[in-house]
Amino acid sequence: MKQIVVAITGLNAIDSPGPGVAVARAIREGFERPVRIIGLAYENLEPGIYMEGICDKTYQISYPAAGPEILFSHLKAIHEKEGLDLIIPNFDSEIPNFIALSDRLHSIGIRTFMPTAEMFAARDKQRLYAFGLEHGFKVPRDQLINHVGALESAGQTLGYPLVVKGKFYEAVVAHTLEQAQKAFFAISGKWGLPIIVQEFIPGTEINIAALGDGSGNTISAIPMKKLYITDKGKAWAGITIEDDVLIQLAQKFIKATQWRGGFELEVMRHSSGDSYIMEINPRFPAWIYLTAGAGQNQPASLVKMALGENVKAFTEYDAGKLFIRYAWDMIVDVSRFQHFTATGEL
Repeated sequence: MKQIVVAITGLNAIDSPGPGVAVARAIREGFERPVRIIGLAYENLEPGIYMEGICDKTYQISYPAAGPEILFSHLKAIHEKEGLDLIIPNFDSEIPNFIALSDRLHSIGIRTFMPTAEMFAARDKQRLYAFGLEHGFKVPRDQLINHVGALESAGQTLGYPLVVKGKFYEAVVAHTLEQAQKAFFAISGKWGLPIIVQEFIPGTEINIAALGDGSGNTISAIPMKKLYITDKGKAWAGITIEDDVLIQLAQKFIKATQWRGGFELEVMRHSSGDSYIMEINPRFPAWIYLTAGAGQNQPASLVKMALGENVKAFTEYDAGKLFIRYAWDMIVDVSRFQHFTATGEL
């Protein structure tokens, strides 16, 4: 039986982890046939490079800012060695490059299962409020700003507290103009402009991991309530919950966008019972392994669909399944680190 060769990114299993390690674990558990996992790393200290049982081999690739042409040359060279069947990108910032290359990758035998450029753009943080108005979703009001002086006006319009967000990552709740200004400089220094200033919605944070087939059908949707949140706003523990309203919210999004692939809805459940969409992340979340533990293995299902298999929509999952993330010290011989740093392969 021919093994499946899947390449994944997002191996930085740190305090703000990428999804790659969780995606690899779920894929390995979702197949009886052999699976070979190829890691694609940006930095030489991404833990997933060195963890046993995660990647069979890892290659270093160019940062997303280098553009699609350099990325394609790297992927083509890796494909010639490994015979890749599929690539699953797991970072927001890299997905536009992979979308731009999807046809060229397919022409050399590498599949992807991602949203189109139009789908990706529609849910962008910078367009989220307009998207909500168009499709009938509740979304907090926001403003895009390109200079710190615009914060005062934004604060007067949206009120305090408000949320200061980067265009790719990071969000800070600011209770005063001074806190908002500090967040503006910190986030724009990392991720550039514009900065999104969003209305603060109090309530309970819930995330939904979901998978669409590209034709408006929902293959899987699992809501998770955050139980422990880090200072970076990342879920460090969470539990699956039974909530038809949240599942219907994911189904409505998939139908409206014809979404193809995995995604995450970040939702705030207001005390009124209204569910506000705070963000739509266009890839699997870092906690995606919980879907496998709850009975709907989304990464494995994506691989099967990408390979042309017929995957039926899941109808049940286990509520009350808990994930707790933890940190542990992994001992690695320096020779392995030196080899990857020198050759870009391990």
